[in-house]
Formats: sequence, structure tokens, C-alpha cells
Amino acid sequence: MPDDNKGHDGFMRALTFLSQIGITILACVAVGILLGRFLDSLLGTSPWLLLVFTLLGIVAAFKSILDIAKKN
Repeated sequence: MPDDNKGHDGFMRALTFLSQIGITILACVAVGILLGRFLDSLLGTSPWLLLVFTLLGIVAAFKSILDIAKKN
């Protein structure tokens, strides 16, 4: 039975890692989009700040993924 439990632990660890990556990407990009839309509506610069902050969110997501990969 201990061998079966090790396989399950490895699967759960991989599932947790993939979930963390997905949530990180979603959160970074969503924050960028929301902040860009808010600032565009506030300053009347549509769509420029949306594009800038979306790109910054994507860059932040990739940096976070690299940090997560280094840690693991």
C-alpha cells in the first residue's frame, strides 16, 4: 500500500503546481485588465492604458511562473 500512496502524492503535488500556475496567470492578467480599464475610464485614454496594463500583467505572470518554477 505505501507505493500506491506515493503515486497519489505525486499526482496531487503536480495538480497543485499546475493549479498554482493557472491561478497566477489569471490573477496577473485580470488585475492588469481591470486596472487598465479603470484608468482609461478615469483619464479618457481608451484603449491605451488597457493595452499597457494588460501587457504588464502578462509580463508579471511570466515572471511569477519563472519564480514558482525556480522555487520548485
